[in-house]
Amino acid sequence: MPKLTETQTLILSAGAQRPGNIALPLPKGLHGAAAKMTVTKMIERGWLQEVDANLRRGEPLWREIGDGHGTTLVVTEAGLLAIGIEPVVVQTMAAIRKHAAEAPAPKPVTPRAGTKQAMLIAMLQAPEGATMEAIIAATGWQAHSARGAMSGALGKKLGLVVTSVKEEGRGRVYRIGQSG
Repeated sequence: MPKLTETQTLILSAGAQRPGNIALPLPKGLHGAAAKMTVTKMIERGWLQEVDANLRRGEPLWREIGDGHGTTLVVTEAGLLAIGIEPVVVQTMAAIRKHAAEAPAPKPVTPRAGTKQAMLIAMLQAPEGATMEAIIAATGWQAHSARGAMSGALGKKLGLVVTSVKEEGRGRVYRIGQSG
């Protein structure tokens, strides 16, 4: 393996100490063509890898690739080994990144059949919707409990969008998944 320069050692050592083994920012004074040449050689030797930057986490950008996306530089296992560090941290971070990318969508929550909540959902999904009076009569709840169930259990916990519209002759009518 080729001998590391002082600059390469600085980049790899600093990256090994950062969360996610991110190699940026580069050492002071290293910018422009010199930075590009150094990083290119380190990527060719397998010591650094260019990966998509997670801008939400504030990862520093190495270069922009358009549409508000960019890449950052990460020290690889080979880079850690080149400076004498066991790559356990890199393997852990790689597993975390892989798991995050492959994580299945959360399973949708479905209410148990025969419950008042299931009855409320069925009433609200009907094309005609449901008035507060009908909900109170069917569930036996007070009006404030029914509104709380629509806002809390249905809206916040189940992610359903409950809309309400004043209709001529019926008053306020509540529905799920439709606009009236």
